[in-house]
Amino acid sequence: MKKAGKKKAKSKVGGVPQGEMSHEAALEAIRDEEDAVSLCSLFVGEQSFGIDTRRIGEVLGGRELQRVPMAPAFIGGVVPYRGEVLTTVNFRALLGLTEKAETNCVLVLEDEDASQRFGLVVDAVGGVVTVSRKMLEANPSTLDARGKWLFDGAYKMPSGLMVQLDPLRLRPSRLAETEMFRQGTASGGAA
Repeated sequence: MKKAGKKKAKSKVGGVPQGEMSHEAALEAIRDEEDAVSLCSLFVGEQSFGIDTRRIGEVLGGRELQRVPMAPAFIGGVVPYRGEVLTTVNFRALLGLTEKAETNCVLVLEDEDASQRFGLVVDAVGGVVTVSRKMLEANPSTLDARGKWLFDGAYKMPSGLMVQLDPLRLRPSRLAETEMFRQGTASGGAA
């Protein structure tokens, strides 16, 4: 007799090949390992991304952004945050996608020493997912230069790929240093 509700893991967890343990057992194996990482899932279009939860200060939810004249296209605008003005990075612009008309979610990201805070504008924020660092697969060699620079690799999840992002590479000051993201301004003119 089959037990209902058990899902088989679709990837390798803790060195155990796929299909040899339930989804719940896979999660338990991850919790026991020192290499477990908690990722906040976020979405842009149909794509799923993850950022280490230790780098997220707060999820602000939907916010109206104040545009910054003559700013690079990747600057989503500024938003008030705890008495400060927080610069936001538009992740859709970094991916080369068209702007969304609806209000976006803003995640407040911080450096390890909290020396620089900035916002990341995404379409939606999901839940927290715990994965093993051993499950991270390298970027494919066919990925374009922008993707290789932005992405740290991907995790194969039951729902599809979750691409890992490095918040340090998403900082406005770091993006401004590279030529890859300087195509035009937020208002559509040339930089």
